[in-house]
Amino acid sequence: MSSDETQRVKIALTDECPPVETLVVGISEYGLAGLTAVDYLADQRSMRQVGHLRGGGPPSIAPFRDGTPRHHTRLYADEDESLAVLVGERFVAPPLVEDVAEAVLSTGEDLGVSNVTMLTGVPVAHGPEDHVPFYIATEDYQAAFLSETDIRSMGNGFLEGLSAELVTRGISDDSLATGVFTTPAHPQAPDAAAAIRLVKALRATHDIAVDTGPLEAFAANVEAHYQALAERLEAEATDSMPDDRMYM
Repeated sequence: MSSDETQRVKIALTDECPPVETLVVGISEYGLAGLTAVDYLADQRSMRQVGHLRGGGPPSIAPFRDGTPRHHTRLYADEDESLAVLVGERFVAPPLVEDVAEAVLSTGEDLGVSNVTMLTGVPVAHGPEDHVPFYIATEDYQAAFLSETDIRSMGNGFLEGLSAELVTRGISDDSLATGVFTTPAHPQAPDAAAAIRLVKALRATHDIAVDTGPLEAFAANVEAHYQALAERLEAEATDSMPDDRMYM
């Protein structure tokens, strides 16, 4: 295998994965709300790991639990819900955003997905009435999933990073409805309340059978691990992490 192949960013499928309709993405970002939400989905739905991210340079982190290491970015599938989730514990640095987005969308194509949703928290000035999910989504995503919900659109601003890259590609791809669910998040990690709002938005729009009741307990169980991730994210973000700019 050539060095170019070993360094190319891709999601390697390591187990058989049935076709699915929906791919949901959550990575290490502010408050870790999106990451907590997809990790919770994978856990609660007892999803099967079917792949992981390869390439893009050194892994930077190798998370482990009970002494057993795992890949930092993992793909899980749930055939019953026609759902796959990408759980990304490594911060996606700006130079890798385009390559990671390409890997995500290429895998989505392999799995036959028709829609991609990214879950993310955002550090935006807000009041208690804004503790709700918001969306930024392509028109086909809005028509397919949002027309009969009360989820509010994010007023104006701009996305950056992986969410921006995915949405931008979705604008030009009529075959792949693309959306971002976001919500005000707080710096403590994990922000369980923000994660609950994101899971509820996904449940309302995609009719996924998941109980959000145990999420706070789940967040407490992974709190120490996520706090360490948040500290690492803050250190890496000092010079390189883009800021989403949004106004409600």
